[in-house]
Amino acid sequence: MTQDTRAPATVALHADEAFRVDHAISPPICQSVTYLADGPEDFARKAVEPHNAEFYGRHGNPTAKRLAKVVADLEGAEAGMVLSSGMGAMTTAILTFVRQGDHIVAQDGHYSATSNFLRKVLPRYGIETTFVDQTKPDSFAAAIRPQTKLILIETPVNPLMTLTDIQAVADIAQDTGILTLCDNTFASPINQRPLSFGIDLVVHSATKYIGGHHDLLAGVVVGRQDHLDAIWDMSMDLGPIGAPFDAWLALRGLRTLKARIDLHNANAMKIASFLKGLPGVRDVYYPGLVSHPQHDLAQRQMTGFGGMLSFDLKGGYEAGLKFVSRLRLCLNAASLGGVETLVVQPAVMFRARLTDEQIRAQGVTPGMIRISAGIEDGDDLIADIEQALCGA
Repeated sequence: MTQDTRAPATVALHADEAFRVDHAISPPICQSVTYLADGPEDFARKAVEPHNAEFYGRHGNPTAKRLAKVVADLEGAEAGMVLSSGMGAMTTAILTFVRQGDHIVAQDGHYSATSNFLRKVLPRYGIETTFVDQTKPDSFAAAIRPQTKLILIETPVNPLMTLTDIQAVADIAQDTGILTLCDNTFASPINQRPLSFGIDLVVHSATKYIGGHHDLLAGVVVGRQDHLDAIWDMSMDLGPIGAPFDAWLALRGLRTLKARIDLHNANAMKIASFLKGLPGVRDVYYPGLVSHPQHDLAQRQMTGFGGMLSFDLKGGYEAGLKFVSRLRLCLNAASLGGVETLVVQPAVMFRARLTDEQIRAQGVTPGMIRISAGIEDGDDLIADIEQALCGA
């Protein structure tokens, strides 16, 4: 594949020009589930060709194919595939490359659904995972067994915006011939490109920054063509296929990804800097702050520090409740990566299904607040946070 050397903002707008239909500037939504063949030979070819977008909806879709192309180009990958959600992409990719008796090395901190899949689902099928400290690259090497087939990382990750040294993990995997997969959702391909460090596969929840407007559910996986062909083959059996309308929304969102990420980055840095040192705030977790324990690593592997940050209120659980209830501009809602600023108190979300001990094990404190910085005016966001902190 010839790498697209244009800037990311240009790639996001023009990487799919070869797919243009009827001279339309805006991509059409292709809702058809089945397609005409040009005779028996054409039908036979399309029936078995990986990623064919004009045979049957589970095989592929023209709108989803355009989205996959743009994300792949942004990540510097040979190929990509759209699935029904970020977890649809993650689970399908994992199940493609492991089987009964195999072993996975994963970091301690992952998106909760990914962690549950590794801890609760895969052991039912004889697949074991060893979890290691992501801040210590040597821990990945130490956990490798003869049966290890996959190393799984995610960076940055909830709740402390902890980073994984992508280059170090990629080097370990390449020395041992083990496949690597990185969840790059929090960073986006604008702030970080794991494939450039030697990672094999990258997964995104396109629901987040790629879509960017809290109005779609989709996932994308990108990497080498042969790897994507194998994932496609698994998807044919599992069926987590992305919907055309969600793919169209994500493709539209991609057009402004670079502009939005620049604003997310700037607002998150502004909020983190404001919170740092306030009397009611114990700690602020943001890779862009010099005080972040992995700031040097962030500078080495990221071109921007992202829109996600967390901070810990000294007043604990009740202080967090008060803070969230006082917000006027920032919205108390789950998810992240959209144009509106979203705020959650993780302990509130987790209390319904985890014990206090389990919550603490995830690094969540009672007074922790997570912010997904949107693209509103930064001064307005600061003003809202400041007034909400009064009495918090």
